[in-house]
Amino acid sequence: MQVKVAAIQMAVGENEAENINKALQMVHRAADAGAHIILLQELFSTPYFCKDQNPDFFELARPRTSHPALLALQKLAKDRQLVLPVSFFERANNAFFNSLVVFDADGKDLGLYRKAHIPDGPGYQEKFYFSPGDTGFKVFDTHYGRIGVAICWDQWFPEPARIMALQGAEILFYPTAIGSEPRAPEVNSRGHWTRVMQGHAAANLVPVVAANRIGREVGAESTLTFYGGSFISDPTGALLAQADLEEDILYADLDLLQLAAQRAEWGLFRDRRPKLYGPILSLDGHSAHG
Repeated sequence: MQVKVAAIQMAVGENEAENINKALQMVHRAADAGAHIILLQELFSTPYFCKDQNPDFFELARPRTSHPALLALQKLAKDRQLVLPVSFFERANNAFFNSLVVFDADGKDLGLYRKAHIPDGPGYQEKFYFSPGDTGFKVFDTHYGRIGVAICWDQWFPEPARIMALQGAEILFYPTAIGSEPRAPEVNSRGHWTRVMQGHAAANLVPVVAANRIGREVGAESTLTFYGGSFISDPTGALLAQADLEEDILYADLDLLQLAAQRAEWGLFRDRRPKLYGPILSLDGHSAHG
């Protein structure tokens, strides 16, 4: 199966409705270019509010069934026959999550993923807002293939990528919001950020699509400059397309049957030794089996 994937990189403003409309227009552009699966960045409908610990920002959360970004993009998925993984700030009764829903090409809601790894540091104070996700890592059978989706900080860990690959993911998608370090302005992690996901692609022989935001966003406690760098890699980790610091839409054509044959021939999954991997289930490297 031939599939065209796209990653959208954009700046956002203070007005949620305007951000959603901008995202819709960019998704339309990607669809006009022939894209089948289109990835938007993490929490694209609002500024990245986790710069500060401000209880007022809990008002940005909505239930899955009534979030305006989800409603708009679900309709667009159906109208344009697209697969859309959509990031949003979820309220579930008294719990709050950094979540994502995958809409299939007929507009069907295929399921929910809640971000598992929640960062906590200057400028990225997500533990104030989000509980750790409770869905586990998941893959979704879509009209255009079986996809795995994780969110931002998840992308720094090899385990989610491997789990999704073991579950049959043919492409991995990572919506992201990452940029400068407020207390270490000399640090630019963009190269490291790119390479860690290139490693996921190479280790699992699956392409990776990552969408980051751009722009300078000013908070009460911290100011972040998001460094873009959204990219699409092939299954060896080689970059097929990468954005710089401007708004952009990236594209790549993937042959899923050819990629499946390559994974089978290479033997990475044939030669795994799961019984030897017990220590990975612990925090300190001691085997969970004693």
